[in-house]
Amino acid sequence: MAISNVSNAPAAIAEVAPASAPHVVLGQKTAKKKRVIGIGGWILRIGLAVLFLFPILFMFVSSLKPDQQIFGNLSSIAAFLPIGNISMDNYSAVFDRVPAARFLVNSIGISAITVVAGILVNSLAAFALSRMRVRGKTVILTLIIATLIVPFETLALPLVWWVNQLPSFELTEMGFMFSKGWIDTYQVQIIPFVANAFSIYLFHQYFESIPKELDEAARMDGAGWFRIYRQVVMPLSGPAIATVAILTFLPAWNSYLWPLMVVQTEELRPVMVGVQYFFQLNVSWGEVMAYSTLITLPVVALFIAFQRSFVNSIASSGVKG
Repeated sequence: MAISNVSNAPAAIAEVAPASAPHVVLGQKTAKKKRVIGIGGWILRIGLAVLFLFPILFMFVSSLKPDQQIFGNLSSIAAFLPIGNISMDNYSAVFDRVPAARFLVNSIGISAITVVAGILVNSLAAFALSRMRVRGKTVILTLIIATLIVPFETLALPLVWWVNQLPSFELTEMGFMFSKGWIDTYQVQIIPFVANAFSIYLFHQYFESIPKELDEAARMDGAGWFRIYRQVVMPLSGPAIATVAILTFLPAWNSYLWPLMVVQTEELRPVMVGVQYFFQLNVSWGEVMAYSTLITLPVVALFIAFQRSFVNSIASSGVKG
């Protein structure tokens, strides 16, 4: 009986082997398909990166050339290459033509304060809606999100009237002076943009992904809500903080319409308002490109510094949502 079983073994193996062969071929085809998709994905990413990089590259290279060479190179690849009459003259001319340094300092200060205040205010609002027992918080969050559909242009004129009614305090040699209206001040460029509906929503979604058992454990140790916010929730929300910082910094840095409406003094103007200086008399496109490069560098540096946290936060919020 044992001899019969042994003699039948090769036949059994022969029957099993052909049955498993299609699975091996299918697995090889699947692996090959994945490789092709992976290579195609990288080609697509590189193509998109090059496509979006071209304007930035053209801007930077053109900032090093005189106007005649910029227009002369437009029909060739030389428009994207730092060749020919290359110099830093356009950058020197920018600082001679406009108070670029003052504009940069103003924008850096306004954007930094807006970012810090925005992270604090919006995270506190999101924390209350996410972790605390607030009656009707779903309705409140819905109303906050609904404000995103209202364009800023429809609110600009009423907002100008309101900020002109607010009290203002100024420190002078005689002490604190009281006046009415925020027009032509730094605070009018900061305060109206601290609270942001999308930042509240983003913080709320990220806070929802943090286990609430951590709150309960902290409460058992005698921690209050603010201590939970400060020592438990916020230290775990680094990606959300980085994302909100980027999304708050960009509109603050790129603000043009609002400062144009409420700021008349040149010393208080941000960088974007300075662009109009180059189109008032003789337009020098080399200087325009140089100024554009100067005001683009901080944004690029900020995104490179926080890009990983930005992607992680968007991914976490998307999965939770």
